[in-house]
Amino acid sequence: MSVIAKVVGIDEVVLPAGALDLWQSGRLHDLLRLPHDGTKVEIIGGTVVATPAPVPGHASIGTRIAGAVACAGRGSVPWTAVQHTGVLLREVSGGYVPDLVVMESSVLAAAGATGPRHLTADEVEMVVEITSAGNAVRVRKAPGERLTKWAGYARMEIPYYLLVDRDPEVALVTLYSIPDRGVGAYLNEESWAFGEIVHLPEPFGLRIPTDKWRPWE
Repeated sequence: MSVIAKVVGIDEVVLPAGALDLWQSGRLHDLLRLPHDGTKVEIIGGTVVATPAPVPGHASIGTRIAGAVACAGRGSVPWTAVQHTGVLLREVSGGYVPDLVVMESSVLAAAGATGPRHLTADEVEMVVEITSAGNAVRVRKAPGERLTKWAGYARMEIPYYLLVDRDPEVALVTLYSIPDRGVGAYLNEESWAFGEIVHLPEPFGLRIPTDKWRPWE
């Protein structure tokens, strides 16, 4: 049986049933005839979302966070930050591609050895999302029952979610923690304005300067 899906960023298309399986297999991108120019495709709250490659200001923030994680990873727990790797969240029918996934280096090595196409929630310690004008409503804290990536990550009990909101009216970095699977929400949050130093607690124990970060134009 086919289903009609509204794909954000492109026209309405007819997809075979089992869009999440298509995403997991890597066939959804080609089925939608998306360009291979860094465009990513995700399934968020029952909607297939196509997102263009990040602009330099967006990408540079991800690179700086990855560099800070790499420095912290030289301590007792070797952390690794991986960019643009998919995370399969089957229990919430989600196929997400965060800007960064932070995980123990040994866990990443084990995943690489077995060869899966995507990571799973239990392998991930922290996800990082950086907003753009087009994706902000899908990654922020969700009111009510709306299943944004914030709620999906919480329902899958990913311990930490770092949201870098580049909206000029916000310009804020927020670390969410203590996920509650039952209500699909993070119970704790701490925020820093752009220009301040972000302090990530243990198990990371790292500082991230944000003085060179800028809102989107």
